Amino acid sequence: MPTVLRSGPFRFYFYAGDRDEPPHIHVERDEREAKFWLDPIRLQYSLGFAAHEINKIAAIVKQHQQQLLDSWDEYFND
Repeated sequence: MPTVLRSGPFRFYFYAGDRDEPPHIHVERDEREAKFWLDPIRLQYSLGFAAHEINKIAAIVKQHQQQLLDSWDEYFND
């Protein structure tokens, strides 16, 4: 599970078995987890995050979208 970004209390990462899915990112904080598709950006699921946290995470994903897509390509296509 490579961590590709940390922002505040949030860790953004992939699972090695995610190769066969469209590009996405998992996000965790404490015992909470969410999954966002990267292109276009949209929430797939959230477990335990409040709505204001999801909005904050979505803004981080948008800000770093290209970096996250590049990390996906590097990890799964190299």
